[in-house]
Amino acid sequence: MTVSQQRIEVTLAGQKITLATSAEHEPLLRAACVLVDEQIQLAIGGGNRSIERASMMAALKIAGDLITLQKNQTQQSTSSHVSSDEVARLHAEIRGLEEQVDTLMQTLSLPGSPRPIVP
Repeated sequence: MTVSQQRIEVTLAGQKITLATSAEHEPLLRAACVLVDEQIQLAIGGGNRSIERASMMAALKIAGDLITLQKNQTQQSTSSHVSSDEVARLHAEIRGLEEQVDTLMQTLSLPGSPRPIVP
């Protein structure tokens, strides 16, 4: 399957740029361009006069944010990890509860006619 490419025009650091993308990826690319342009404008506003330097500072800021996000995600996944021993213990507890329910269901009686329920 061939993905159809289209050209879109975006503005980065005050310069219009034409990029090729698929219709499927266009919204993501446009959102990325907005984010990058915002960071470049912040870097320029922070005293970086060179677009090249402002672009590098923006790239470093975005990369730093990405690394922080990845570390936080890794920490969350490792802190929420349940050991296989705990999973086995919970399965055994569930089996025990199921057996208790089965036993109770077999001896359940209706009012006025006590009799076990036979499966």
